[in-house]
Amino acid sequence: MPIDTTPSTVATSALQAIPFSSLIGGPLGAAIEAQSQAAMTSWEFIDKVGLTGPADDKRAVTVDFNYISNGKEVKLIVPILAIVPIPYIAVDEMSINFKANISASASNVQEDSSSQNIEAGGGGEFSVGYGPFSAKANFQASYSSKKDSKASQESKYSVEYTMDISVHAKQSDMPAGLATILNILQSSITPTIPEANLQVSPAIVNIDPTKEQDYTITVTVFNKKGVLVKNQEITVDPITLPAGGLTVTGGVQSGTATLIRTDKNGTATLTFKVTPPSPPTPPSTPSKIDSQTIKLSFKVTDKIDGETPEETVKLVIPEFTL
Repeated sequence: MPIDTTPSTVATSALQAIPFSSLIGGPLGAAIEAQSQAAMTSWEFIDKVGLTGPADDKRAVTVDFNYISNGKEVKLIVPILAIVPIPYIAVDEMSINFKANISASASNVQEDSSSQNIEAGGGGEFSVGYGPFSAKANFQASYSSKKDSKASQESKYSVEYTMDISVHAKQSDMPAGLATILNILQSSITPTIPEANLQVSPAIVNIDPTKEQDYTITVTVFNKKGVLVKNQEITVDPITLPAGGLTVTGGVQSGTATLIRTDKNGTATLTFKVTPPSPPTPPSTPSKIDSQTIKLSFKVTDKIDGETPEETVKLVIPEFTL
């Protein structure tokens, strides 16, 4: 009996029918989709937690708190994205282990058994000898043949395959663009005064009464969040002309308030000129003029955040002789 190849054929067909494209491509596609969702989660976190405002005018959300520095209360304004971890998960490793176990077996059993009876001859008689010495015999002959036959066949097969998938994800390094943005936000962390205020520079102006000279004072305006205020009008109060014949002209007028306005950078400039007195006509007796300090006051014309900040500059005139 020939060997039955049916199990082998079935097993081979089963191996060929294994959907390798789905078994391998499916997990890879899932990993790519997971990476895409992780990136979208990062953006949604940045957009919902760290930014505010309409789509065409996004601004960083900040955290404000006050603390004491050198005996003064100072406000610190910090972008929230600079102090909270941003979730940025990346799938950096994936392993797919596949095992197929296909077994097939066949068994054949053959047994032949047959029966056949054949009888030949029949009744027969013969004699031997002569006279008183003779004998007779009867005989019967037959032929017998037996053959048994039996056939059986058994075949079986099994198919088994398993797959192990291992995915490893970790907090990935920030993209270069996002890292640059965070560095910019971190550099913007600066202490500020927790109220609308003016900053003047210099705070003290030393006047030389012996020569004609121009002097410049810069005024910068901030709101309570520490943001520069542009196009803000500032009133410079009038001053009393210094004793001793000094003449002040330009941005500072005697008896009249002066108005200056901040530019797009939140800064305004005041320039004035001090002219020394004319020398006395002989035979006048020289006179000594004592040193003096004149206060020059700056204040915003319109309120900022409900406040009217004011700042003072000192004009210091040393002792001189006429």
